[in-house]
Amino acid sequence: MKKLLHVILTVLLAGGLIACSQDGGVDTPKKNKSYVFVTDTGGLEDRSFNQTSWEGLTKYAKEASLKEGEDYSALISKTESDYLPNLTAFAGNRDLIVAAGFLFADTIAQTAEAYPNQNMLIIDVESLDTTKYPNVQQAVFNEHEGSYLVGVAAAQMAKNAGKDAVGFIIGMESDTMNKFWSGYQQGVYSIDPEMKILYTNIDSFDSEEKGKSAASLQYEDGAYVIFHAAGAAGMGVIKEAADRREAGKDVWVIGVDTDQYQYGVYGDGSKSAVLTSMLKRVDTASYNAAKAIAEGTFKGGVVRYSLKDGGVGIPEENPNLPEDVATKVNEAFDAIKDGTVVVKEKYER
Repeated sequence: MKKLLHVILTVLLAGGLIACSQDGGVDTPKKNKSYVFVTDTGGLEDRSFNQTSWEGLTKYAKEASLKEGEDYSALISKTESDYLPNLTAFAGNRDLIVAAGFLFADTIAQTAEAYPNQNMLIIDVESLDTTKYPNVQQAVFNEHEGSYLVGVAAAQMAKNAGKDAVGFIIGMESDTMNKFWSGYQQGVYSIDPEMKILYTNIDSFDSEEKGKSAASLQYEDGAYVIFHAAGAAGMGVIKEAADRREAGKDVWVIGVDTDQYQYGVYGDGSKSAVLTSMLKRVDTASYNAAKAIAEGTFKGGVVRYSLKDGGVGIPEENPNLPEDVATKVNEAFDAIKDGTVVVKEKYER
């Protein structure tokens, strides 16, 4: 009998089914962590919010040598009715589910309640009960701080050009989106309290046509610079600015979420209509959450990303910002960072 047991153990050890650690314990084979990303209706290639969130997840996945389609994947939501089935499609058999956007708030709550052991990250939501949903990490950003910076840039550019109006186009109104508007106003008025700000809510994050039409109207009404916070619909705003500059019109547009300079290129490709962009590092949020899952440090609750810790800001390189405008923006950045200027989340003039 002893001889038989010895043979069995030898076979098991040779086959790698049992591996002994240095302290004499037994280690189980390591398994890759798995992730799924669910977009909102803007799609995976919105060149803005969804795309940047996905890029953060894929960055970590590549660093960890994970296989797309096997260890990590994305689900596209074409309509809001896709949110719940997409979230629950992999619930219970993925280590982390990432959902991009405040539109997921209700469905994330439903999924978290039905699958209490499923870790999830939702971006742009901080309203969920952290006690009731301890498995959900809520990543939020100080969009108002970054928007203040581009408000300074827009107003100073307009002032230098002898103009008296700038514009703002929002994809949809919500507590999160209204922080863009609040910060932008404060930044503009810090340069010129009398500057006019044109405001349009296009009620869409995916219609480039609506974005382009709204931009056309604002430019016709005198806006010199337009800041868009409209996801994929903002591509239409950028297109309108690029078309006008190619036609010899002196107008500018400000991008959002990621550096959108390349999307405003026109003519021979050497110039762009994008003045600068308000960076919102949603890629950092998805990257950090994925890494925390792998390291066993993932926690639910609210995680806030601010200007001070690099969560929001503007690109390091801004070819279209004149030196005097860049100086004003940098001064504003330092003032917010050291607390000299406190930007309000909610602002009413």
